[in-house]
Amino acid sequence: MTKTISNSEPLNVESIIDSWKGRNGSLLGALEQAQQNDPKKYLSETTLREISKRLDIPLSRVYSVATFYSFFSLKPQGEHLLIVCRGTACHTRGSLVLLNEALSRLKIKEFNEKEENSVTSSDNLITIRTVACFGQCALAPVIMVDGLVLSRMTVSKLVSLLDKLKKGGER
Repeated sequence: MTKTISNSEPLNVESIIDSWKGRNGSLLGALEQAQQNDPKKYLSETTLREISKRLDIPLSRVYSVATFYSFFSLKPQGEHLLIVCRGTACHTRGSLVLLNEALSRLKIKEFNEKEENSVTSSDNLITIRTVACFGQCALAPVIMVDGLVLSRMTVSKLVSLLDKLKKGGER
């Protein structure tokens, strides 16, 4: 099972985990690096088991940490990540409209925000996630695309952004 670090030589999961042995924060570090290096940006059951075994940490603890932090994903992610803030300021300024527009344009019909906070389009192009707050309330509504925070988002800006991503462009 080979993983790749951007613009670097391939690393396998075992060497990633081994590089964290005996270090402070070894579990979080190994989980984060393993997810970052996975082509689908997630932690598979195999990876969780390997981390547990190689770091000598009970699988239940590894799983607990991986499910506690919203940064980690146990499901394959899309090529692009779109995060919609659902905090009070963003909500009152239209984030639900933005979320529904993105879901509609990506033909995602089944998403219950109360049950889980992410869903991936059927073509695996975009994963949509929601968060409680980015702390950018004065700039609401706010979304994040592939790590870039975009403020005062409108439906027309969102549609343009989605069209660019679908055509293979950058945000």
